[in-house]
Amino acid sequence: MNKIFEQVEKLMNEALNKYLPEVSKKDLEKDGAVFYMNGQNGTAFEWYVNDHFPSFFIFYGDEEELGAVKAMLYNDGRLVLYVYGEKGHGEPQHLDLEINAEENELMELAALLTRNADDNRIWDEDIRDLDCEGEPDAETIERFLSQEKHHESMRKRREILGKTVIVSKKVREEGWKIGYGLRDKPTGDNDSGWFFSVGNETEEYVNNPANLELWLVNSALMYDPALNEFIISPYGTEIIRTASDKFEIDDSGKEIFFEKRE
Repeated sequence: MNKIFEQVEKLMNEALNKYLPEVSKKDLEKDGAVFYMNGQNGTAFEWYVNDHFPSFFIFYGDEEELGAVKAMLYNDGRLVLYVYGEKGHGEPQHLDLEINAEENELMELAALLTRNADDNRIWDEDIRDLDCEGEPDAETIERFLSQEKHHESMRKRREILGKTVIVSKKVREEGWKIGYGLRDKPTGDNDSGWFFSVGNETEEYVNNPANLELWLVNSALMYDPALNEFIISPYGTEIIRTASDKFEIDDSGKEIFFEKRE
C-alpha cells in the first residue's frame, strides 16, 4: 500500500479504537476498510479547488451505512479526522493531525489517483484495491498539473462566496432586483470588491453609508442567481441588468432593465 495511505489508515484506526472502543471490525463495512470517496467531484477538483483530497471514510456496516470515521487530507499534509458515535448519528469528535509526507509526495499521490482511479472511473473504493504504488511518470505529473488552469474559475468562485459585497438598501427594503454592479479592487481580505444597486439611486443616496449594507456574496447570488455569470469578473467590471434574468457588461449604450421581485 502507498505509504501515505498507510498513515491515513493507521491514524483513522487509532482514532476509532480510542473514541469508539465498543465498535468492533464486524460492526463496520468490509471489516473496517478505508474507502476513498472520489465519486462526487474527483481528485483534481478537490485538490485544485479545495486544497485537499476527496474524503476517506470508514463506514458502519448496518443498513444506513453512515460514517464512523471521516478523514480530510490536505495538500500541506494536515489530516483532519471526525469520529462519529451512535452508529453515525452522534456529534463528531474532531482531531487535527499531520501526515509525514512532503508536498510533492502528496501531489504525486493525487496524480496517481487521478490516473489510476478517476480516469478509469473507479469510484469510492477500498484504498487497498487502488493502484498507487511507486512514483508517477513525467506524463502523469504533467497531465495532472495541467488541470489546475481548468479548475481556476471554480476555485475563484469558492474563494469569493464568503466575502462581502456592498448593496444599496433600496434592493432589500423596496424589493427591487439588482440592476447595476461594479467591481472595484477590494479594501480588505474579506471584501469582494463588488457594489450592487438598483441603478436608479442618486449619487447622494449611494454616497451615504446609512443607505448601504453588507451582504455575503453567497447571499447576493441566492437573492439574484443571474449574477452568477459575472461574479468572478475582474476588477473594473461594470454590469447592468438587461432582462428579467440577464446581466450584460455595461457599454454605456444600454439602459438598465428595472424590475421588482415577485
